Amino acid sequence: MKKRRIGGESGFDVSALCLGGMHFGTKTDEATAFAVLDRFLEVGGTFIDTANTYAFWPEGGTGEESEALLGRWLRSRGVRDQVVLATKVGALPVPLDAPWPQAAEGLSTEVIERQVKASLDRLGTDRIDVYYAHIEDRRTPLEETVTAFGDLVARGMVQLLGCSNHAAWRIERARALARQLGVAGYTCVQQRATYLQPRPGADFGANPHADDELLDYVRSERDLTLLGYSTLLGGALSRSDRPVPEQYDHPGTEGRLSELGRVAEELGASPNQVALAWHMHGSPSTLPVIGVSSVAQLDECLAAVDLELDAHQLDRLNTA
Repeated sequence: MKKRRIGGESGFDVSALCLGGMHFGTKTDEATAFAVLDRFLEVGGTFIDTANTYAFWPEGGTGEESEALLGRWLRSRGVRDQVVLATKVGALPVPLDAPWPQAAEGLSTEVIERQVKASLDRLGTDRIDVYYAHIEDRRTPLEETVTAFGDLVARGMVQLLGCSNHAAWRIERARALARQLGVAGYTCVQQRATYLQPRPGADFGANPHADDELLDYVRSERDLTLLGYSTLLGGALSRSDRPVPEQYDHPGTEGRLSELGRVAEELGASPNQVALAWHMHGSPSTLPVIGVSSVAQLDECLAAVDLELDAHQLDRLNTA
């Protein structure tokens, strides 16, 4: 599989697609998850994403399931040094049945210290390759959060830092603080991103869509990598039985979906594959985090890595 650099000059190369493990151990059973992981590794996939909240929301869920399953897979296959592991902290509700995101654990020093050790234990490793601040925490002083994350890097527990679901100005403020304090700062940003454009004023709650301000900011920062989640909208780009989420349900969506379909037909590809290729060919280039529940779905996504979009097709997709 093609590779790309994350984290700038001090970062490292990862596979062009990141495999998301949100439903591993809950919605996706262990045997299926292991099969997907095995296939991903077989074709050169290296980048795997999870969180300490995946998935607390199903009945009986605790948030530990995905990390724990990945730990079992890593141990059973003996492949820890072949993969790049990303996980997250800050969004787990306390207690689990409390209102979310109001009751999210936050990003205090105490939470970060406690939860990084718990994630390392569940994953069965001595380091996390990319550690994200999962959602914003405006109750904790930003300097405290930045210092705590920087300390994890200094101690070798974490290699790269990232944030998810943050406003562009908060990311810039955190990165500026890290420079002032002389500690490692965020170099990865994971945000909701898809080919469809949200309607004006759409409410995404604590999980915002990557807006023009964030895209412009990432373009201007050479060491910053943008990763996109919910890129395929749960199948809504290609399946008539999967409704478009209400935040993207507006008159412009039909034209955009039609153009996606026309380009897919020209290339002999699926709309999902074209959408993923559009992310990877964009400015800034977005590294898709894909969520799949079968090897067949994974194989469809993998074919997007080698799909080439010419300048005319990109222009049509961008202006539809």
